[in-house]
Amino acid sequence: MCGIVAAVGNIDTDKCQRMLHRIKHRGPDDTGEIRRGDVWLGHQRLSIMDVAGGHQPLTDSGATTYLVANGEIYNHRHIREDLGHELFETGSDSEAALHALIVDGPVGLARLRGMFALAFATGDGDFLAARDPLGVKPLYWARRDDVILFASELRAFDEEDRPLVESFPPGHCWSPAGGLVRFADAIPAHVRPARRAEEPGVWDRALVKAVRESIVTAVENRMMSDVGVGVFLSGGLDSAIVAAVAADYAAKHGQPLPTFAVGSEGSSDLAAARVVAEYLDAKHGNIEHHEILMSKQDAIDALPRAVTAIEHYDPSLVRSAVPNLLLAEYASRRVHAVLTGEGADELFAGYSYYHEEPFTDPDALQAELVRTVGELHHLNLQRCDRASMAFGLEAREPFLDRDVVELALSIPPEHKMIRPGVEEKKLLRDAFEGWLPESILRRGKEQFGDGSGAKEVLENAVRESPDVTAAAGVELRNREEAGFYAIWHRELAGIRPDATLGLFATT
Repeated sequence: MCGIVAAVGNIDTDKCQRMLHRIKHRGPDDTGEIRRGDVWLGHQRLSIMDVAGGHQPLTDSGATTYLVANGEIYNHRHIREDLGHELFETGSDSEAALHALIVDGPVGLARLRGMFALAFATGDGDFLAARDPLGVKPLYWARRDDVILFASELRAFDEEDRPLVESFPPGHCWSPAGGLVRFADAIPAHVRPARRAEEPGVWDRALVKAVRESIVTAVENRMMSDVGVGVFLSGGLDSAIVAAVAADYAAKHGQPLPTFAVGSEGSSDLAAARVVAEYLDAKHGNIEHHEILMSKQDAIDALPRAVTAIEHYDPSLVRSAVPNLLLAEYASRRVHAVLTGEGADELFAGYSYYHEEPFTDPDALQAELVRTVGELHHLNLQRCDRASMAFGLEAREPFLDRDVVELALSIPPEHKMIRPGVEEKKLLRDAFEGWLPESILRRGKEQFGDGSGAKEVLENAVRESPDVTAAAGVELRNREEAGFYAIWHRELAGIRPDATLGLFATT
């Protein structure tokens, strides 16, 4: 996990270096830059794979091509086998992306399984930028007449460039010669729900097994690290499943598993996380559980930092970001990477509004699930990435593995609808029967900001904000959002929310 900056065209090296310095927090372990003709590449590194040898920009043996990348390529070993181990000079997973592009050109992006934003250049000035299909890793660009700038965070851009900044679209690549081209869809076109369920809420063993095995494989792939991995454990179903699979994997490999929970005194999240940790430790004997107690003052003090860190003002995101930030700050002193439960609610219909009109119709529910998965890159994934990377901590999301996404969205939507005796996400709960305490398997959904105790505190903290519905052309939905927007605007004035951010359907 890292931060990248790139530029192609009329290069101002000082500007590029300023941009890179502003995202130093994303990669505090190392920095690197290179200029070749009209291309400049910069990199801030968080060392996780090949700590000693993975310096970036990466280059081939002849120093004719270069790459900077933010993210993880989980199938890098398979790519090495396919392309030939003799091509590789480091153990860095990002080197797999370098050689895939050298061998196949832009088509090589199809080989990559993981989360990434990257910039690739050749010695004679060819250039390519790309972002993974779901947009798990951030990338922004600003297109001027004489230069195009790329960076991992909004804060990287100079004030005069901010009005031009846009989100680089997930699943796309750009080159001067080919322009902007889609190389993969967030939800591949072939993914369609199976025929409608004859008995909604009743599934055969094969489906339950397929769901379980796809998630287990995704978690195990994300245990890849030379410096250890932990789990953000909220006590909810999704993070508890991730923790259960990670604990099993770590035990088999003789490793401890640090888990991290945050909440106010007496909060439901802390209590539930403790139940999960004690259960898994009794089963595997390898859990190192950490609790971060968040006082009201802690939450209030963290609020401006959280809005600044996540570069967003949506109330639902900010409420979650405050405890997320405190959790990341603590965890970053103990591990370099953590697993999270992001994406499960969008895939298995966990949010309450999914079960209200008009989504009580199966086709409408399916369409909304597909829409919200596609929107994750500038909502929950943005919050998750920024809150963790504010402290140089990598977050990995197993539920957003391509195989898990494709399987989950191929399940008849009727199987995700609630009815008497069928709670939300019942299929997911049944898939991990025996992996967790029954009280956790059947625990109802709570938003992270609610279960941690942050929601009420933060609502009160901005109660005196101006009651406005518009500011500088930005429509604000309530007083709470106006308060968060005021903080955001102080830090990122000039950035256009409509070109860079998304908003939740509900606040």
